[in-house]
Amino acid sequence: MKRPGLKKASKRVSCSKRYKIQKKVREHNRKLKKDAKKKGVGKKVKRDIGVPNKAPFKEDILREAEQRRLKLEEEKEEKKLAKQQQRAQKRKKENAPSSDGDTKVKKARKELPSQEDLVKQMVQQSDPRNSKKHFCSELNKVIDASDVIIEVLDARDPLGCRCPQLEEAVLKRSGNKKLLFLLNKIDLVPKENVEKWLQCLQLEFPAVAFKASTQLQDKTVQEKKARFATLNGVVDQTKGVACYGSGCLLQLLGDFANGTGREGSVKVGLVGFPNVGKSSLINSLKGMRACNAGVQRGITRCFQDVHISKNVKMIDSPGVVAAQSNPKAAMALRSLQVEDKQETVLEAVRTLLKQCNKQQVMLQYNVPDFRNSLEFLSFFAKKRGFLQKGGVPNTELAASTFLSDWTGAKLSYHCKAPEKPNLPPYLSEDIVTEMQKGWDLDKLRKSNEETLRSVKFPNQASSIVLLSKGPTAGVLSDSDVVEDKPAQGPTEEEEEMEGSCANQEDDGVEEVSDADETDEPQIKTPVTKEPAKVRFQVPVPVNILSSVQTDDAYDFNTDFK
Repeated sequence: MKRPGLKKASKRVSCSKRYKIQKKVREHNRKLKKDAKKKGVGKKVKRDIGVPNKAPFKEDILREAEQRRLKLEEEKEEKKLAKQQQRAQKRKKENAPSSDGDTKVKKARKELPSQEDLVKQMVQQSDPRNSKKHFCSELNKVIDASDVIIEVLDARDPLGCRCPQLEEAVLKRSGNKKLLFLLNKIDLVPKENVEKWLQCLQLEFPAVAFKASTQLQDKTVQEKKARFATLNGVVDQTKGVACYGSGCLLQLLGDFANGTGREGSVKVGLVGFPNVGKSSLINSLKGMRACNAGVQRGITRCFQDVHISKNVKMIDSPGVVAAQSNPKAAMALRSLQVEDKQETVLEAVRTLLKQCNKQQVMLQYNVPDFRNSLEFLSFFAKKRGFLQKGGVPNTELAASTFLSDWTGAKLSYHCKAPEKPNLPPYLSEDIVTEMQKGWDLDKLRKSNEETLRSVKFPNQASSIVLLSKGPTAGVLSDSDVVEDKPAQGPTEEEEEMEGSCANQEDDGVEEVSDADETDEPQIKTPVTKEPAKVRFQVPVPVNILSSVQTDDAYDFNTDFK
C-alpha cells in the first residue's frame, strides 16, 4: 500500500507471508528435481575414456580414427568449394551481356517502384493540397489577409532567399501593407557577415536578427520540463532550445499595433521560400509546438493562423514556388528540384560543390583531396559509415545527408554582402521612406545589437564561403504555374565524363554560368587523342586512396643533401 508522501509503495511484507512464499518455492524446486530424475535429464554424461593402454592394436585404432576425421574435413571443404563455384557461375550469368530485349526487361524490373511507393504517390497525386497551384493560392490569401508581411530570409544566403516577384506583389497590394525582413539562423553565420547584411537590408526595409528554437515539443512536455527546472533551478540554454530575437520582434510589432490605433490584433503574415524557418519562428514566439516544422520541404500546405499575444496574430504560409528559370545552384541549395524529382541527389551535390571552395569543404567534412563529386561522396560515405554489402560506399545516402546538412539548420556557410548595394527596379526612395514610417528604427537597431551580443557565432575560418546567384525568381499567379514531370537521372556516359571534366577544376571557388558554357566551349573542353585514359568507372578505383596516402610520406634523402 502506498503511503502519502512517498513516491513508490513499500515492498515490505509480513513474516508469515514471506515464510509461506519461501516454502512454496522449496516445494516447487523439489518437484522439478524429482521429475528430472525420473526422465534422466539431470544425469551427467559419461566422458569418453578413449582407447585404454592395455587394448591390443591401439595404434591402428587411433590411426583409423585420425584418417576418418581428415576424410570428413576434406568432404566439408569440397562441398564449400562447390557452393562457391555455383555462386560465381550465377553471378557471371547475371552480369553477362544479354540481348537488348533482356536488358530492357531487367531495367524495367529494377525501375519498378515498390507497393508502398506507389501508394504514397497515389495519395500525393490525389491530394490537391500538394499541387503548386494550391501553394500559390494559399500564399496570395496570406498576403491579402495580413497587415504586416515578414519575409523570412536564411542568414547564410539572404540575397538568394529574396523573391522580387513577392516583394513587388506586396507593394502593389492595397491597404498600406508593411514589409519587414527577418534574418533567421544567424547562429550559423560569422558575426561580421551578419552585421554587414543587416546594414545592407536596412537600406530598403527594416530588418530583424533572429535565431529560432529547433527543439520545441508539445505543451505537456514543456510543462513537465518547466516544473523540473523550477525544482532544480536549471535553465536549458542549449543551442537547439535557445531562442534569440523574439523579444525584439514582439516589441516591434506591439509598438506598431499601439501606434496605428487599430481595433483588434495586428495580422502578421510570414512568407518565404521553403526551409527558411517560418514555422519554427512561430513555434519560438509561441513557446510551444503550434505548427509542424521539419527539414523536409512542403510540411506547411495551407493557411494557418496562431495567436501570439493580445495584439499580435501570426499567419503561417506554404513556401514560395520557385520558377524553373532559376540557375541550378539556387535550386540545388534548397533541394527544390530534388523534392519535385526534377533532379537527382547526385546532380544537386555536384552543382553545390562547384560553388564552394574545395579546401574549406575538405576541412569541414574531414575528407582527403577529391577530384569530383563521386569521389567526395565515396570518402564522405566511408567517414560516416554509409556502407553497403561488401563495403561499397552508399553514395546516394551520403548525398541525401549532405543536402540535408545544407538545407537544414546544421552546416555553417555564408555569402558575402555587396559592398555597394543598389535598390531593385521596383523600389524607389519614396517607397523606402514610406515603408519605414511607423517603426522605431533606433530601438530596432539597439535590439539587434543586444541579440548579436547574446548569440554564439562560428569562426570565419570554420564557415564555408558560397557564391550567391542573386535573388530567386518565384511564381505567384496560378496561371503561370507549370506542374513538372519527373526527369530521368544522368546516364552512365555523363557520370563517366564527370571524371574528365573534374580535372579542370581549380582549388578556389568555382563559378559555373550559362554564358561560360555557350561562349567558349572550345577553351573549356580541349581535344585529346586518348580520352579513354581519363575516364573511370564507378565505384572509385583503389589507386586514389593509395595516392592520398603516399603524398604524406617523408623523403629521408633530403636530410643528406
